[in-house]
Amino acid sequence: MKKTYTLVFLLLTVAAMHIQAQPLTQEIKMNKFITELMAKMTIDEKIGQLNLPTAGDFTTGQTSSSDIGKKIVEGKVGGLFNIRSVEKIRSVQQVAVEESRLKIPLLFGMDVIHGYKSVFPIPLGLSCSWDMELIEQSARIAATEASADGINWTFSPMVDLSRDPRWGRMAEGAGEDPYLGGEIAKAMVRGYQGNDLTLNNTIMACVKHFALYGASEAGRDYNTVDMSRHRMYNEYFLPYKAAVDAGAGSVMASFNEVDGIPATANRWLMEDVLRKQWGFEGFIVTDYTGIYEMMEHGMGDFQTVSALALKAGMDMEMVGEGFLLTLKKSLYEGKITEDQINKACRRMLEAKYKLGLFDDPYRYCDAKRAENEIYTDAHRMAARKTASESFVLLKNEGNILPLKKNAKIALIGPLADNRLNMCGTWTVAGDFEKAISVLDGIQMVTGKPELISLARGCNVVADSILETRIGMFGKPTGWDSRSPEVMIAEAVNATENSDVIVAILGEASESSGECSSITNIELPENQRDLLRALLNTGKPVVMVLFTGRPLAITWEEKNVPAILNVWFGGSEAGAAVADVLFGDVVPSGKLTATFPQNTGQIPIFYNHKNTGRPLPEGQWFHKFLSNYLDVPNEPLYPFGYGLSYTTFSYSDLALSKNSIKPGESLDVKVTVTNTGNFDGKEIVQLYLRDMVGTVTRPVKELKGFEKVFIKKGESKDVTFTIDIEDLKFYNYDLSFVSEPGDFKVFVGGNSRDVKEGSFVLLE
Repeated sequence: MKKTYTLVFLLLTVAAMHIQAQPLTQEIKMNKFITELMAKMTIDEKIGQLNLPTAGDFTTGQTSSSDIGKKIVEGKVGGLFNIRSVEKIRSVQQVAVEESRLKIPLLFGMDVIHGYKSVFPIPLGLSCSWDMELIEQSARIAATEASADGINWTFSPMVDLSRDPRWGRMAEGAGEDPYLGGEIAKAMVRGYQGNDLTLNNTIMACVKHFALYGASEAGRDYNTVDMSRHRMYNEYFLPYKAAVDAGAGSVMASFNEVDGIPATANRWLMEDVLRKQWGFEGFIVTDYTGIYEMMEHGMGDFQTVSALALKAGMDMEMVGEGFLLTLKKSLYEGKITEDQINKACRRMLEAKYKLGLFDDPYRYCDAKRAENEIYTDAHRMAARKTASESFVLLKNEGNILPLKKNAKIALIGPLADNRLNMCGTWTVAGDFEKAISVLDGIQMVTGKPELISLARGCNVVADSILETRIGMFGKPTGWDSRSPEVMIAEAVNATENSDVIVAILGEASESSGECSSITNIELPENQRDLLRALLNTGKPVVMVLFTGRPLAITWEEKNVPAILNVWFGGSEAGAAVADVLFGDVVPSGKLTATFPQNTGQIPIFYNHKNTGRPLPEGQWFHKFLSNYLDVPNEPLYPFGYGLSYTTFSYSDLALSKNSIKPGESLDVKVTVTNTGNFDGKEIVQLYLRDMVGTVTRPVKELKGFEKVFIKKGESKDVTFTIDIEDLKFYNYDLSFVSEPGDFKVFVGGNSRDVKEGSFVLLE
């Protein structure tokens, strides 16, 4: 018997060693293959691998004769982006692997940001689901569809932390919190890359924008960023690191400067932090013309900035062609080394090897997949469900919502019947004409189109020049040249026989996104004029708010009975809106970015530091304390906030112990009861505060959350475990430490309304 056990043990040990050896064996094979390939490459061909031009989506048949086609034949292109479809990509790849000297395949990248053809909510909206499974699924579906259309690399996830809603690209991120942002970053990387990048339904992720891009001064895109390294490490770096830890294959540099040096040429950022401290082994790509733009930063001429970028750790240049045009000259002049070129080239070849392109350069060119796996019914249903989980109910006075399906509805607003503006920003592959508008959705869900009275009521903005700017990229807002008075009168007339008014207002798709910064985040005055007229009818009014950023809707909060924030829900947005309006889905989304009372409160975020003169909670103004004369310090809606059609109550906290030592943990339990009339989901949130530190610590920090489904009248226990890792932070010396002392723990349905307990971390 003893011999049998010994034999089994030996067999299991050998098997375990074999499993552990497989990745090592693959790495050895990869290194050998690439070393042998690079031995055959000229300097020009090595530099060519670092070049990423945009394809301009040229048509099939023009590939070889185009300027890019000639460069591919000469080995001067490492990858392309902005080209899609199996037919086009196959024809380009064929040039690379059949007509170039060394037959090295190309990468094909695209901004697959929140879905491909089946468009999911914008990332800020997606984050408000707080549902990591849904978020990972959205990236998995995006990868499936994009890879079926020939793409093998996505410029996503964008994990830039942002606390300034004037910045349009806040729409692309996960909001203001580093912990939640990190969890979402990991989920997105897992969804895109899966467990095996050589499978043809996975694509390589590219974490962007490294680093600190979301802290642009004044919320103006591409602007200067300046912050302490203490804040970098404790807040802004965390989502990037989470994505790297999850195995992201590539990273994109940001446009902004860091410590006075543009990120594209910042060796400390790329080599010391990203590679040495975090162990990143993938490749780094510049953003669009990022090297060229360093001349405007004042970093030198084109040859100089190109050399700076290579020496800082850039492996691939997007557009620009500074590497292609100047690196060879810099090499001969001794301004760079061949070793630096070799390192960058090797990383690009490794990425292609990991994607399996050397084994089969056409693995992403299966026409049958393109026919059967893009914009499927299953994917559309997933997008619809995900959108409904992302919506945040901000107000529901008198329980106006949910609506009855036999109610007569006056559907008013410039976004009510506007398919082109449902998907939101950064939807480069979406078919906007196929998107579901709110009108479409209500008709689908109720089956009673005769009960709907439709009127535009106003334009999205009153300024026709501004309207042109926000109607870009095939998403016009449908400008109506009639006078505001005529449109409002028409809208009021449409409400005459209605039971309820549903006003579809807010921003257009391209009001947020890249280069869509604004200075005033209130609802446009012409939309507010429409709302006033609708409220004056005496009919109940529901405002459905489309937005890519937190808005300062203080007037609307005071005057409109019900407000449902739906962000931009994607290709199935209108159906998802109807699902929630009529109660087929009970809203459960929670804000991941604070809504200020006005633009002047920006930046405002929940995990701020205390001042030496803090204003006591519940007070507005006290002379010589840290406050404003004109408005309270509190936001309009706090981080983590969101209502439901039902209500939830929280018991007092029960801690398993009052103190812990390093190596120990404690449990925090709370009982959550559904006290309302609907089954619903509640996002239970755990926050900590380190009361005394060698550096100042935030008043609250999110450290855990759980989304739980609770039937009406029922209760559920939710338990969080806190260990030493949850208590660590980067101290003044940037060491990651925990410090003994008192801690507070908070649990609740948002960052403001919480139950409180305390414990001590012992030596």
